[in-house]
Amino acid sequence: MKVLSVASECVPLVKTGGLADVAGALPAALAAEGVKVTTLLPGYPAVMAALGGGRALRRIDDLFGGPARLQRGEAAGLDIIAIDAPHLFARPGNPYLAPHGGEWGDNGIRFAALGAMAALLATGGVRNVAFDVVHAHDWQAGLAPAYLRFGAKRVPSVFTVHNLAFQGKFPLDLFPRLGLPPQALSVEGLEYFGTVGFLKSGLWYADRITTVSPSYAAEIRTPEAGMGLDGLLRGRAGAVSGILNGIDTVEWDPAKDRHLVANFSAEALEGRAANKAALQRRLGLAEDPDALLMGFVGRLTWQKGVDLILGAIPAILGCGAQLALLGSGERGIEDGARGAAWAHPGRIGAEIGYDEGLARLIYGGADVVLVPSRFEPCGLAQLCALRYGAVPLVAHVGGLSDTVVDANEMALAQGVGTGVHFSPVQREMLEAAVWRMAGLWRDRDGFARLQANALATDVSWTRSAKRYATLYRDAIADAG
Repeated sequence: MKVLSVASECVPLVKTGGLADVAGALPAALAAEGVKVTTLLPGYPAVMAALGGGRALRRIDDLFGGPARLQRGEAAGLDIIAIDAPHLFARPGNPYLAPHGGEWGDNGIRFAALGAMAALLATGGVRNVAFDVVHAHDWQAGLAPAYLRFGAKRVPSVFTVHNLAFQGKFPLDLFPRLGLPPQALSVEGLEYFGTVGFLKSGLWYADRITTVSPSYAAEIRTPEAGMGLDGLLRGRAGAVSGILNGIDTVEWDPAKDRHLVANFSAEALEGRAANKAALQRRLGLAEDPDALLMGFVGRLTWQKGVDLILGAIPAILGCGAQLALLGSGERGIEDGARGAAWAHPGRIGAEIGYDEGLARLIYGGADVVLVPSRFEPCGLAQLCALRYGAVPLVAHVGGLSDTVVDANEMALAQGVGTGVHFSPVQREMLEAAVWRMAGLWRDRDGFARLQANALATDVSWTRSAKRYATLYRDAIADAG
């Protein structure tokens, strides 16, 4: 089976979020299921440099305002087709944002090109290139199912929503430039409250819709979490499923991670103590092995609930814990993190920005990783924490509730808990969860069992790859 994965980013070539991790890791996992994946990417400078030119597949004289070429090659173990269109993609920095911080004014055209080229490749527009299924990711690839639906050849599509909050909405005057038939601009199509909706296009025209966790698939069909699209998603409920993300367990391996001071495994946990001490030194925390060390890695934003962490600092300090923060985001929350570290030296440490080595050290040295997101389609932080034996404390939302087993009384009795949940997502409930975690910490043997359960959790792509392969086959069968 040949699958064309269509994405706007992909590790290790370009990354702004979890979409890139999925696009980069899923092809290798699918290979074990007999699925050959080729990834279509915009020809950003980093992508073209990694391909080293590649092999030319086809020249397009005019791709939305300029010439382009489809170039195929291998990079980072991935089979890549890049859209080499300098007028659209030869821009430095963030793939979506201009240097002044706002979105590029032509993002609608740039990512329409991504969808159009996906359909061209899938439907025989390039000699000796064909695919059985197109798997489009997020709004940037949302037009691919529309171009396929109105194409001459029937090729099924799967559309994955990584975060419903990002919808890709553009003015109606974009539509005439897209080359789609007039009937596509309707309520039963791309029209979305007076805009052209790229995400809506994927949800409407794809044969199958997936999200990155079962709970998120249910949540987005409600008015509270559906962000205006819940009615459409309820109407297409039979096509919607949730498939959990995984992580690359070769890349994320505490037994071999070069960023750690000491490597460790489920069978030999001694190295975690050395990493904890190194983390405490790095962030100016008191070097105390008995202090419960809580960590956070991620965007410092309202969605991620970092304001709740700052509000819960009296409880964190009150139970004798330390706090290590790493990330960047909203200015007010960044300032709050800096202020907390300044006000509580030795107890709270914060680094604003992103440092891969420090992130790995937090996962490998913190006793607990906090993930208090207000909504979370799947989440990667808790998966990395489980892999590295840091016990996750998570909000009971989306993929967080699907991947972490709450260590309640029954779970503890059965020996299956891997972390702590709290709900609703409010400061008072986070504080209660912090105190509950502190109680678990006091029972060191019991806490060690939680860590062992975390390390034993399968956070790989293996199960999810099997589900995607089945979904592709079902879509092909239904397409006839």
